[in-house]
Amino acid sequence: MAPFSFMTASASWLAKSFSVLSCTSTLARCTSIPPAAYINSVKWLTSQASGPPKRPLNGYMRYVLQQQPVMTRHNPDIKSVDIIRKIAQQWRTLSPEQKQPFQEASLRAREQFKLDFQRYQAQLTPAQIQQQAVEKRQRMAKRKAIRKKRELTNLGKPKRPRSPFNIFMSEHFEEARGTTTQAKMKSLMEDWRNLFSHQKQVYTQLAEDDKIRYKNEMKSWEDHMMDIGREDLIREQTLSTKKKPAAKTVAAKKGTKKAKAVKKATATGKSKTTGKTTKSSSVKTVRTTKKT
Repeated sequence: MAPFSFMTASASWLAKSFSVLSCTSTLARCTSIPPAAYINSVKWLTSQASGPPKRPLNGYMRYVLQQQPVMTRHNPDIKSVDIIRKIAQQWRTLSPEQKQPFQEASLRAREQFKLDFQRYQAQLTPAQIQQQAVEKRQRMAKRKAIRKKRELTNLGKPKRPRSPFNIFMSEHFEEARGTTTQAKMKSLMEDWRNLFSHQKQVYTQLAEDDKIRYKNEMKSWEDHMMDIGREDLIREQTLSTKKKPAAKTVAAKKGTKKAKAVKKATATGKSKTTGKTTKSSSVKTVRTTKKT
């Protein structure tokens, strides 16, 4: 019995030692590798410190961020756009007292943003400030171009004429070789290069017809823009061609006025001379009568 008890005791001791070793190894792993949340937070802090501070959200956007997960949880089948519309409708029905906490939080965040932005600007070099100004101008120009394009689309500006290759591509894009858009474009370019001249002539003629379509549509569209007082959207060449006949008509009107004035002046001069001749003839007749 003694050897058996000794064996069981040694087995239990070995099991305990292995459990201790496994615990220490797990502790070592836990202490050596930081959690993912800690890594993400450090990365976020470093990115915020290196870049400019983000602009704060207004009261409405804070309300949207608070209500969106709740609304999505209660309405899982509704699209995100419809959820935002519902939240916007709720925001409009809120009283000023209910909106106040969100607006006050926005004001506090705005004050903090001003301080953070001043601190960020103070640590920039003149070259970095100049680069920021250039980037800002580029962003503003891009936004302006997007707004103008959207406005022209809403006003119904005709689409530009297509090239022969564009017409060929639109006809054969679906059946083109390749799985991605880039691969399809590459295969279509190769097919276009391999076409014979008489095959390309078909698409060239279609492109010429499209140019005529564009010209006619642009003429009617620009006439409409002139009617509604949007001359700023009309091309310079069209404005110059429209101003020339107008200038000619004005010059013609001036010419007719000048001719009328000259005619009138000559007429008055003739009447004066006839009046003088009649006066002199009457004086002569009076003198002859006196002599007799």
